Amino acid sequence: MFYSISKQGINFLASFFVLTLFTFALANFFPEKLAFLYANQIDQSLMANHGTNYDLVEPNLFNSYLFYLQQLFDGNLGISSVRGTSVFSEFFTYFPATLELSIVALLFAIFLGVPLGILAARHKNQWQDKSVVSSTLIGYSMPIFWWAMLLVLFFSLWLGVSPVASRIGFEYDISPVTGFMLVDTLLSDQPYSLEAFKSALHHIVLPSVVLGTVPLAIITRSTRSSMISILNEDYIISAKARGLSPVTVLWKHALRNAALPLLTIIGLQVSTLITGSLITESIFAWPGAGKWLLEAVYRRDFPVIHGAILAIASFVILTHFILDLLMTYLDPKLRRKK
Repeated sequence: MFYSISKQGINFLASFFVLTLFTFALANFFPEKLAFLYANQIDQSLMANHGTNYDLVEPNLFNSYLFYLQQLFDGNLGISSVRGTSVFSEFFTYFPATLELSIVALLFAIFLGVPLGILAARHKNQWQDKSVVSSTLIGYSMPIFWWAMLLVLFFSLWLGVSPVASRIGFEYDISPVTGFMLVDTLLSDQPYSLEAFKSALHHIVLPSVVLGTVPLAIITRSTRSSMISILNEDYIISAKARGLSPVTVLWKHALRNAALPLLTIIGLQVSTLITGSLITESIFAWPGAGKWLLEAVYRRDFPVIHGAILAIASFVILTHFILDLLMTYLDPKLRRKK
């Protein structure tokens, strides 16, 4: 077990090292060099005179990279060239909104995808199975921006049952505590905290459905495949022969053994959710890290672009590292193999 954790930790550090090499090289190609790359090796008075454009003799790349790593571990991602604020603090201001949206979208995909996958596997090659497979193919192939516009047109413009933008109604003033609007509304001491929670829940439904559509299709198909293979195992046939009910066989025996490969598939959807948030947050004016990064691209705010790429990629790598540890802990075969 210790060997497995050590190996996974080495893989995590190696991935992070490659990521820092990429972002360091990317930063050196920016038209405006990031100030914190060479801040310790350039005279402060020259920095004040030249701003962020340095027509100076730069130090060797190895020393610059070492200083770059030092700045990253100190939490220094630079200063926004547009707002003049810390990129590190900006990221932690916007990222909780993206994380909240991704969690709700993933829960939507799991709680709908797993039962649909079980239904399709239970009725293999029947109309239920064909309907689920066809629907997942459409959901997987559908462009996110087009699907979002359809839902906005139908539920917001035609029916008027769903808000179009923001995380909560403008009439509510909720102080941020955790950064998760659904949690902060419940923690608020305002007299309208319950109404604010309902408003936040109302605002998150449509973007979470849009963001969770592709993971829903993937989880449904993965659940179906895993359940079909497990339902043909000898212990499942023996359980049926003992007279156990179909519900017990499906949910207690088959699903338990299908959960481990399904957990891997669910963990891999993190990158899909983060990538999809760029488009989803822009369409629904969701004030998250995806919209923040896209606006930085439009404004050519290079420190923000660099910091957002590094921080989001680090989060994805960390998520996969935690998932590997969880899989090693839950899977006895994997523990013995390690």
